[in-house]
Amino acid sequence: MRLDALYVNGRFTTLDPDRPTASRLGVFGGRIAGLDEELDGLTADRVVDLGGRPAVPGFNDAHHHLSMRGQRLRELDLRVGTLDELYALVAARAAELPPEAWVRGAGYDQNKLGAHPEREALDRAAGGRPVWLQHNSGHMGVASTAAFALMGFPGLDVPDVPGGSVGRDRDGRPDGLLTEQAQDLAHRVLRPVAQEEFVEGIGLASRVAAAEGLTSFAEPGVGRGLAGNGPLDVAAFQEALRRGLLLQRAVLMPGSPNLHEVGDGFGLDLGIRPGLGDERLRLGPVKVFSDGSLIGRTAAMCCDYAGEPGNRGFLQEEAEALHAFILRAHQAGWQVAAHAIGDRAVDVVLDAYAEAQSRWPRADARHRIEHCAVTSPAQVARIAALGVIPVPQGRFISEIGDGMLAALGPERSAGCYRQRTFLEAGIVLPGSSDCPVVEGAPLLGIHDLVNQRTSGGRPFNPGEALTAEQALRAYTSGSAYAVFDEHLKGTLTRGKLADFAVLSDDLLAVAPQSIGDIAVLATVIGGDLVHDLLG
Repeated sequence: MRLDALYVNGRFTTLDPDRPTASRLGVFGGRIAGLDEELDGLTADRVVDLGGRPAVPGFNDAHHHLSMRGQRLRELDLRVGTLDELYALVAARAAELPPEAWVRGAGYDQNKLGAHPEREALDRAAGGRPVWLQHNSGHMGVASTAAFALMGFPGLDVPDVPGGSVGRDRDGRPDGLLTEQAQDLAHRVLRPVAQEEFVEGIGLASRVAAAEGLTSFAEPGVGRGLAGNGPLDVAAFQEALRRGLLLQRAVLMPGSPNLHEVGDGFGLDLGIRPGLGDERLRLGPVKVFSDGSLIGRTAAMCCDYAGEPGNRGFLQEEAEALHAFILRAHQAGWQVAAHAIGDRAVDVVLDAYAEAQSRWPRADARHRIEHCAVTSPAQVARIAALGVIPVPQGRFISEIGDGMLAALGPERSAGCYRQRTFLEAGIVLPGSSDCPVVEGAPLLGIHDLVNQRTSGGRPFNPGEALTAEQALRAYTSGSAYAVFDEHLKGTLTRGKLADFAVLSDDLLAVAPQSIGDIAVLATVIGGDLVHDLLG
């Protein structure tokens, strides 16, 4: 037997209890053919010397908007510290564009700027051009006067939108801010992105992600809906894969607006159901939004936001409608991934999951709660009892942790973005970023899961800190389990996919505060080097 590739002189952390470490790994047909002595006497077409460097199973992000990341890489990066800086960026971009061209940007955080940008200030900065700036959460954005005109409101007579809000000044005129479902006013004009641009954006983001050690991800919300682009999203991913632009393995989650009654069933056209595809690209759970953003203070809470009496956020649609959709999707055999950040939204989703299982029992349904940001001990117990998978984001801790703490206040922050509590309750914990809401590099996410400190230097939730090994398992085997892929990936085991990352240092041995400084020297997918700095 001659192998396709042989990686030698490495320090592999396999996460396989039967063989926790190895120095050699062989590849045949994209899978791990063997480790160490199992490879004795075998030759290979390619032999790669890792120079004694550490390697871990490929990082797997359970909630990563790769296509949105690609588009944001083309737009203004608004992660700045003041409104003056933001308006200056808008003015500089506007000066480069034709008079009627859109100025697009994303990534601002009003918690860091002191306030949201405003419509009239955008008018001045952009010289009257249409402007759309998206909040870093993706749950709100700000438009200029010309943008509202192109949406169909030249007189700024913008109506209220169910499941969202239209920000207004003292005179009742729009101040530019559109939250949640109200963003559809802008999306109807700006989406879908031209197919070629969308495909190229996937490739752009994929190359960046490969340099970060990402080998697999789940894309939440393709197609019509808040997080998607348009009806040809799956075709765009197929085209990106065909051209070799999509390097990672992808599980695509169709957004809930794309599911409907089909004959005697419920799902996508032609009766397409989850699982269609292969190890490189397939359909997974259905993504449904129940509420909004914690730092944007639109997530549905059981109690008022700190300093905002009467504001408990809101659901994006009536609880009865959410409940009915989840029941129908469960009955039709779908795994459901429900976005729920506030504790009220978590209750709504858990109630639906519980009734669905009671009426149509399914062994191992593995329904998910995306983010699952604010939970009580009683809710944690329900999550464990129902076999639900929470999908929290470690990198939120440093990048937007200060804003989350401010939104909740000190007493309620202990229930925010639990990690260790989930593990101690026997719940499988995936690793995820929600990129491009925050940086997508898995090592940065692992760093935050372990260190629990905000960018402002405050301890976030120290009682929820994970060990480095627990965080690594979340970003590998935990994320594989979240989409029924644990038989394929998550550990470096004979027969599994040959996906791994080679690092500059051992993340299980360095000081916790140094994890984020580790570099990815090589990324291997199916035995092939897709990122190589080994020299």
